[in-house]
Amino acid sequence: MAKKAKRKTKAKRKKTRVSKTVKRRKTKTVRKTKTVKKASTARKARAKKAPVRRAPPKKARPSTRPAPAPSPPAQAAPPGERIGVVTHYYNHLSVAIVRLESGTLRVGDMIHIRGHTSDFSQRVDSLEIDHAAATEVGPNDDFGLKVAEHVREHDVVYKLRQ
Repeated sequence: MAKKAKRKTKAKRKKTRVSKTVKRRKTKTVRKTKTVKKASTARKARAKKAPVRRAPPKKARPSTRPAPAPSPPAQAAPPGERIGVVTHYYNHLSVAIVRLESGTLRVGDMIHIRGHTSDFSQRVDSLEIDHAAATEVGPNDDFGLKVAEHVREHDVVYKLRQ
Protein backbone atom coordinates (compact mmCIF):
# COMPACT_ATOMS: atom_id res chain seq x y z
CA MET A 1 0.00 0.00 0.00
CA ALA A 2 1.30 3.30 -0.99
CA LYS A 3 0.86 6.19 1.30
CA LYS A 4 -0.77 9.25 -0.07
CA ALA A 5 1.37 12.32 0.31
CA LYS A 6 -0.45 15.16 1.89
CA ARG A 7 -0.18 18.42 0.08
CA LYS A 8 0.71 21.36 2.16
CA THR A 9 -1.59 24.28 1.57
CA LYS A 10 -0.15 27.69 1.60
CA ALA A 11 -1.52 29.94 4.24
CA LYS A 12 -3.51 32.75 2.70
CA ARG A 13 -2.57 36.21 3.69
CA LYS A 14 -5.28 38.12 5.34
CA LYS A 15 -6.15 41.39 3.68
CA THR A 16 -5.89 44.35 5.93
CA ARG A 17 -8.86 46.64 5.86
CA VAL A 18 -8.27 50.25 5.10
CA SER A 19 -10.21 52.51 7.37
CA LYS A 20 -12.49 55.10 5.78
CA THR A 21 -10.55 58.00 7.22
CA VAL A 22 -7.35 56.91 5.47
CA LYS A 23 -9.21 56.38 2.20
CA ARG A 24 -10.81 59.80 2.47
CA ARG A 25 -7.44 61.47 3.00
CA LYS A 26 -5.97 59.85 -0.11
CA THR A 27 -8.80 60.61 -2.52
CA LYS A 28 -10.20 63.96 -1.45
CA THR A 29 -10.20 66.42 1.38
CA VAL A 30 -13.33 67.02 3.37
CA ARG A 31 -14.30 70.62 4.01
CA LYS A 32 -16.35 71.74 6.92
CA THR A 33 -19.17 74.13 6.13
CA LYS A 34 -20.32 76.93 8.37
CA THR A 35 -23.93 77.84 8.86
CA VAL A 36 -24.58 81.51 8.13
CA LYS A 37 -27.61 83.42 9.30
CA LYS A 38 -29.64 85.18 6.66
CA ALA A 39 -29.45 88.96 6.69
CA SER A 40 -32.59 90.64 7.90
CA THR A 41 -34.88 92.34 5.39
CA ALA A 42 -34.15 95.72 6.99
CA ARG A 43 -30.43 95.31 6.26
CA LYS A 44 -31.16 94.37 2.66
CA ALA A 45 -33.32 97.46 2.20
CA ARG A 46 -30.63 99.73 3.61
CA ALA A 47 -27.98 98.15 1.38
CA LYS A 48 -30.10 98.86 -1.70
CA LYS A 49 -30.72 102.53 -0.83
CA ALA A 50 -27.10 103.39 0.01
CA PRO A 51 -25.58 105.59 -2.72
CA VAL A 52 -22.54 104.28 -4.53
CA ARG A 53 -19.58 106.63 -4.28
CA ARG A 54 -17.28 106.70 -7.24
CA ALA A 55 -13.92 108.35 -7.59
CA PRO A 56 -13.82 111.32 -9.99
CA PRO A 57 -12.32 110.50 -13.38
CA LYS A 58 -8.57 111.02 -13.60
CA LYS A 59 -7.23 113.67 -15.91
CA ALA A 60 -5.22 112.45 -18.86
CA ARG A 61 -1.52 113.06 -18.41
CA PRO A 62 0.70 113.95 -21.33
CA SER A 63 2.51 110.88 -22.64
CA THR A 64 6.19 110.56 -21.77
CA ARG A 65 6.76 107.79 -24.31
CA PRO A 66 8.57 108.60 -27.54
CA ALA A 67 6.56 108.70 -30.74
CA PRO A 68 6.28 105.32 -32.51
CA ALA A 69 8.78 104.64 -35.27
CA PRO A 70 7.44 104.88 -38.81
CA SER A 71 6.50 101.52 -40.32
CA PRO A 72 8.84 100.06 -42.92
CA PRO A 73 7.83 100.54 -46.55
CA ALA A 74 5.68 97.83 -48.09
CA GLN A 75 7.51 95.22 -50.15
CA ALA A 76 7.29 95.61 -53.89
CA ALA A 77 5.69 92.79 -55.82
CA PRO A 78 8.21 90.58 -57.61
CA PRO A 79 8.50 90.99 -61.36
CA GLY A 80 6.01 88.67 -62.96
CA GLU A 81 2.39 87.65 -62.74
CA ARG A 82 0.59 85.80 -59.98
CA ILE A 83 -0.28 82.36 -61.28
CA GLY A 84 -1.17 80.25 -58.24
CA VAL A 85 -1.29 79.50 -54.53
CA VAL A 86 0.27 76.72 -52.45
CA THR A 87 -2.50 74.51 -51.03
CA HIS A 88 -0.36 71.90 -49.25
CA TYR A 89 3.29 71.11 -48.48
CA TYR A 90 4.86 67.70 -47.91
CA ASN A 91 7.87 68.35 -45.71
CA HIS A 92 9.52 64.93 -46.03
CA LEU A 93 9.41 65.14 -49.85
CA SER A 94 9.94 68.91 -50.27
CA VAL A 95 6.93 68.95 -52.57
CA ALA A 96 4.32 71.71 -52.71
CA ILE A 97 0.81 71.20 -54.07
CA VAL A 98 -0.09 74.29 -56.08
CA ARG A 99 -3.46 75.39 -57.44
CA LEU A 100 -2.86 77.21 -60.74
CA GLU A 101 -5.24 80.18 -61.00
CA SER A 102 -4.30 81.56 -64.41
CA GLY A 103 -1.79 81.09 -67.21
CA THR A 104 0.30 78.03 -67.91
CA LEU A 105 3.42 76.66 -66.32
CA ARG A 106 6.05 74.51 -68.05
CA VAL A 107 9.14 72.64 -66.93
CA GLY A 108 12.08 75.06 -67.17
CA ASP A 109 10.08 78.23 -66.28
CA MET A 110 11.34 80.50 -63.50
CA ILE A 111 8.95 81.00 -60.57
CA HIS A 112 9.03 83.07 -57.40
CA ILE A 113 7.31 81.90 -54.20
CA ARG A 114 6.48 84.51 -51.60
CA GLY A 115 4.72 84.08 -48.27
CA HIS A 116 4.81 85.16 -44.67
CA THR A 117 8.18 83.48 -44.04
CA SER A 118 9.28 82.30 -47.49
CA ASP A 119 10.63 84.40 -50.34
CA PHE A 120 12.72 82.69 -53.02
CA SER A 121 13.01 82.03 -56.76
CA GLN A 122 13.69 78.74 -58.51
CA ARG A 123 13.49 76.96 -61.86
CA VAL A 124 10.67 74.42 -62.31
CA ASP A 125 12.38 71.02 -62.48
CA SER A 126 9.46 68.62 -62.21
CA LEU A 127 5.67 68.79 -62.38
CA GLU A 128 3.24 66.01 -61.47
CA ILE A 129 -0.52 65.75 -61.89
CA ASP A 130 -2.13 62.80 -60.05
CA HIS A 131 1.28 61.11 -59.54
CA ALA A 132 2.04 61.24 -63.28
CA ALA A 133 4.85 63.37 -64.68
CA ALA A 134 3.72 66.36 -66.74
CA THR A 135 5.54 68.92 -68.87
CA GLU A 136 2.84 71.62 -68.79
CA VAL A 137 -0.08 72.54 -66.53
CA GLY A 138 -3.01 74.85 -67.23
CA PRO A 139 -5.50 76.93 -65.27
CA ASN A 140 -7.44 75.29 -62.39
CA ASP A 141 -4.97 72.39 -62.22
CA ASP A 142 -3.71 71.04 -58.90
CA PHE A 143 -0.17 69.80 -59.36
CA GLY A 144 2.88 68.76 -57.37
CA LEU A 145 6.01 70.88 -57.62
CA LYS A 146 9.45 70.01 -56.21
CA VAL A 147 10.61 73.10 -54.26
CA ALA A 148 14.07 74.15 -53.11
CA GLU A 149 13.00 75.63 -49.74
CA HIS A 150 10.24 75.24 -47.19
CA VAL A 151 6.89 76.72 -48.22
CA ARG A 152 3.55 77.02 -46.43
CA GLU A 153 -0.08 76.94 -47.37
CA HIS A 154 -1.35 80.23 -48.84
CA ASP A 155 2.09 81.20 -50.18
CA VAL A 156 1.72 82.89 -53.56
CA VAL A 157 3.45 81.60 -56.71
CA TYR A 158 4.56 84.11 -59.35
CA LYS A 159 5.81 83.33 -62.86
CA LEU A 160 8.87 85.44 -63.65
CA ARG A 161 9.34 87.12 -67.01
CA GLN A 162 12.19 85.78 -69.10
